[in-house]
Amino acid sequence: MKTFMAKKEEVEHKWWLVDAQGQVLGRLASKIAHILQGKHKSTYTPHLDTGDFVVVINAEKIVLTGKKLTQKKYKHYSGYPGGLKEVPAEEVLKRKPTQLLRLAVRRMLPKTKLGRKMLTKFKIYAGGEHPHQAQKCEPLSLE
Repeated sequence: MKTFMAKKEEVEHKWWLVDAQGQVLGRLASKIAHILQGKHKSTYTPHLDTGDFVVVINAEKIVLTGKKLTQKKYKHYSGYPGGLKEVPAEEVLKRKPTQLLRLAVRRMLPKTKLGRKMLTKFKIYAGGEHPHQAQKCEPLSLE
């Protein structure tokens, strides 16, 4: 018996719609990363992008547990001496509501060309509307 390896031409990508309202950030991000990598499919192949597209709506209504909203800091370094900026999660959520989820998912994907390709299949929208109606996204329940 041989090990199954999917081929690039055989891979079929589906579109999933996720409503982030009331979802916990880390738990949601790990499930999305799982789908983007294609690990939910029986045809998963580590060296190929077998994952699906994920569209997330209501990213502004995501939940952080405990005191993470005020205590968790996101760091950015400009490259200059003294250029380290620290911003609390609460401020990031106000300014760029999609950024929290994008960073969480990006950090759970492989740090390779393949991981960057997987991240391009991830679409996030702060509100309840999205421009991907033509793709006929199937709703994904994460319970």
